[in-house]
Amino acid sequence: MNTKIYLQRGFFAENAKTIMENDEFKVNLFKYSSDVEAIEVTNSRGKIIVLPYMGQMIWRVEFDGIDLTMKNMFSRPRKVNNILDTYGCFAFHSGILANGCPSSEDTHPMHGEFCCADLDTTWLEFSDDEVIIGGEYEYCQGFGFKYLARPSVSLKANATNIKISMQVKNLTSVEMPLQYMCHINHHYVDKGEFKANIPDEAFKLRESIPSHIKPTKEWFDYTDEIKKAQVEGKTLTKLENPDLYNTEVVFLADRLDKYTDEAVVEINSPEGYGFKTQFSTKDFKYGTRWIMYTPEQQVSSCIIPGTCRPEGFLAAKKAGSLLMLQPDEEKTFSVITGLK
Repeated sequence: MNTKIYLQRGFFAENAKTIMENDEFKVNLFKYSSDVEAIEVTNSRGKIIVLPYMGQMIWRVEFDGIDLTMKNMFSRPRKVNNILDTYGCFAFHSGILANGCPSSEDTHPMHGEFCCADLDTTWLEFSDDEVIIGGEYEYCQGFGFKYLARPSVSLKANATNIKISMQVKNLTSVEMPLQYMCHINHHYVDKGEFKANIPDEAFKLRESIPSHIKPTKEWFDYTDEIKKAQVEGKTLTKLENPDLYNTEVVFLADRLDKYTDEAVVEINSPEGYGFKTQFSTKDFKYGTRWIMYTPEQQVSSCIIPGTCRPEGFLAAKKAGSLLMLQPDEEKTFSVITGLK
């Protein structure tokens, strides 16, 4: 039997409050000292921490004693409007009207307007084998667009992965642009090897350089080597040079639907564990592979699913990959990611 509970901000306090517990699950509500509300859901294999009112970010994920979340500079989430001011989560919803790193001609914020959105409503659904965190956010701008977004994340019994979903409905009387990316930030896997049902050569080194990236000569020399290898049909498949990832290294894969209906992408550790992400290429035709290693920030996302490349609104429009939602049309996107 399913039980649905609508939450109120007054339910959250700095002292954790348990609102559901059985042999498999425990659900706590609490508030960080930064005043950010959080939901911790624990199953028999690990736990997730979700920020229900702040874009429904998935702040932390841990299974079988392994932290899946990127190493970052933040000890706790901050209540902000810009994702860069609290960039420490496992995953966030990037978009909806615009997405990615804006060019100098773009007018949208980094990764779009939804990342830190203050959700209107949030709820929990319980059953014997699953806990779902859901929410709604109505975006409306005068002389602009209006949409309804319904993000959700679910954790099943004895599972070591989660399902992240986003439903978007156009509430305006004209067509509306849609750019969405499920931005997953996996922890760096030392000597990790990439594996996928997508050919290695599909992942091409990003040519554009976002404004927040400050490349060094060593970085240019290293990426030139990758470019030369790609001419021969080879690419980076194993993480062996962390000193050269101090400026992010990004690969882009286009039109994933040419290769498979369901993408399955992994990064595997020589220590015996691995991270896996899977999704429909009908919904997500583009993928980003993000690698970075510094003392403060370490990440190796095997793939970040998107409806287009993460190079900003104007780049997607020029490339013809910008989606358009008709009046009253809605789309739903889902990704499964976690420990293998």
